[in-house]
Amino acid sequence: MNGFEGHPSIMRAPLFIGMALTPDIPRSSLALRRIALFEGLPDQRLDLLAQQCLWHSVEAGKPLLLRAEQQQGEVFLLVSGRVRVTTYAANGRQVTFRDSEAGEHFGDIAAIDGGPRSADVVTLLPSVLASLDRAAFLSLLREEPLVAERVMQRLASLVRQLSERVIDLSTLGVQNRLHAELLRLARAAGVAHNQARLEPAPRHAALASQISTNREQVTRELNVLARSGVLQKDGKALRVADVARLEAMVSQVRGDAG
Repeated sequence: MNGFEGHPSIMRAPLFIGMALTPDIPRSSLALRRIALFEGLPDQRLDLLAQQCLWHSVEAGKPLLLRAEQQQGEVFLLVSGRVRVTTYAANGRQVTFRDSEAGEHFGDIAAIDGGPRSADVVTLLPSVLASLDRAAFLSLLREEPLVAERVMQRLASLVRQLSERVIDLSTLGVQNRLHAELLRLARAAGVAHNQARLEPAPRHAALASQISTNREQVTRELNVLARSGVLQKDGKALRVADVARLEAMVSQVRGDAG
């Protein structure tokens, strides 16, 4: 039986694929303090949100949302774990948009416009999530201007990222797209003394889906970068040993014309 069936408190909830409600997860406002979107909200508001949310515990490798499905427009708050926002092209190739970490949220596009989901979302790690229904989310935006501003800032950031990816995919070869993706990962991981440590090392298949190519090409190009000293294996991590050089390689091919 599906994890939602027969539970009187969640009959209004959609049957998310792979997602099982875990009733014993505490509906705690403390958990919601981990969500960047809610930073600075008063305790009374967080307590109300905790009661409005449905709480879910999901194993790794489970799909949460499917692209083009017309669901109820819930917004998901990732309390712990990690998820991947992705989709599949007509030829079956996976295209990854981004990975979301604990403290982030997703699903707000469908909640705002009432349309179908724009991407698939799958768990990469065992994850705990809270979901807030569309009506409660829209009410929150009207009543909390700071939250509305953060949502707008995030959507603007996504538009910028997608615009940059379209330019890269349209104008750069596989080698250069990989350089740009590695630079993005290095900056996200944090650069110190011209180095960055990616831990765990990104899987070749995951990099391939990020830059719209195949795993074999990624492996070849990573080997080239390793031989040139830009990359180094570091246990289970991948070290970008010369971030400045990687930046120069990306700037040269982009011509800073993005």
